[in-house]
Amino acid sequence: MLLARRLLVLLLAAAVPALPQAAKSKPVVWILSTGGTIASQGASSTSLTDYKAGVLTGRDLVKAVPEIAEVADVKVEQIANVGSPNITIAHWLTLATRINRIFTEEPATAGVVITHGTNTLEETAYFLNLTVKHDRPVVLVGSMRPATAISADGPLNLLNAVRTATSPAARGKGVLVVLNDEISAARDVTKTNTLRVETFRSPDSGYLGFVDGDQITFYRSPTRRHTTASEFDVQGLTELPAVEILYSYVQPSPILIQALLANGVKGIVMAGTGAGLVSDVEKAALAKAKGTVIVRSNRTGSGRVPPRQEYDSSGMIGADNLNPQKARILLMLALTKTTDLVEIRRMFAEY
Repeated sequence: MLLARRLLVLLLAAAVPALPQAAKSKPVVWILSTGGTIASQGASSTSLTDYKAGVLTGRDLVKAVPEIAEVADVKVEQIANVGSPNITIAHWLTLATRINRIFTEEPATAGVVITHGTNTLEETAYFLNLTVKHDRPVVLVGSMRPATAISADGPLNLLNAVRTATSPAARGKGVLVVLNDEISAARDVTKTNTLRVETFRSPDSGYLGFVDGDQITFYRSPTRRHTTASEFDVQGLTELPAVEILYSYVQPSPILIQALLANGVKGIVMAGTGAGLVSDVEKAALAKAKGTVIVRSNRTGSGRVPPRQEYDSSGMIGADNLNPQKARILLMLALTKTTDLVEIRRMFAEY
């Protein structure tokens, strides 16, 4: 009798169709689009250097890469649609505010991807590295070839950026830059070539990791302060203090320094020769800077600007190994908090 009952249960179970398993939810990634070469179109498939940036929308870019839907549920928002030379501080403030709101109000969001032109991508990345207040990944991505080109690099770069934004290993590493299968830290990376797809490199410290077909692999983490450890807060700001960059060279004229000081700039970053050296002519002009903070970076492309008595005694601040464009960003943010040279020097040692 017991055996008959067991057989009946088995027959009934076989007769009832199995309930479908609930589809596994995918991580949510926001894609904020700003334009650039990745959103550009040329006159033909071989127009690799002559094209119009910022033609395609963020939705166009996502639609062109259906594989993204296998990785994440994406939400697309158009912040701007310009070539990266036309990115402004207003765009930076908009991006920082929007990203902070997304992470605060959308807890299910795994990460944010920003499509961006490559010419100023590193600057936007470093600004966000200092002003995003969450530890979830923010990944900037662009391309070196227009969307209409033979072997356009944008589609795979975008897919890899989304994959990186969903990676738990990317959390807490600050703002990232992903191009050419390579992952770089916002603070370290810079564009090193006008045309090559491997243009983004970190001369002093190398890549953080790589995006391969099977997995995303990190080999190191940034050590300087960023995101959740940053003291900078741009909430409510509509502009930043005026800071300009000047380039050193043989027999420079003091006219540009004099003009900037006369126009009341709050800071000047000198792209000095060698380890941040400036000529006697420049030193004499900068000595008249009253209330203007002077930071010494270098024009070499890599390496530290160490302390040096002749400059330190006059109040100039070394930029460590930040390039001039990133030293400008840190100085602008520093000046939103203080004009004290000791404090600003500390910030350049910590960020």
